[in-house]
Amino acid sequence: MAIGNPLFQRVEDALNNIRPYLEADGGNVKILEIKNNIVTLQLLGACSSCPMSTMTLKAGIEESIKRAVPEITEVLSITVTSPDDPHAKMPFAS
Repeated sequence: MAIGNPLFQRVEDALNNIRPYLEADGGNVKILEIKNNIVTLQLLGACSSCPMSTMTLKAGIEESIKRAVPEITEVLSITVTSPDDPHAKMPFAS
């Protein structure tokens, strides 16, 4: 869904309401896709490696989006860790 799309802008506006709280802890969030009323986000910065990120996503981000944009049915996130992230953990080989 393109940046000029009204649904995208409404979700972005909802995120802008909670962004200061994420930024205060060194994190942020980016919309990757809105498809079939499901928003896919990327958690950035400290949010990408925080053990509380699931709670932040569900209790904070998803609630804010659904309150502002009721037609959104679900909010998902993916975590992409930069190779130079000092907090990155490599998976163990089996």
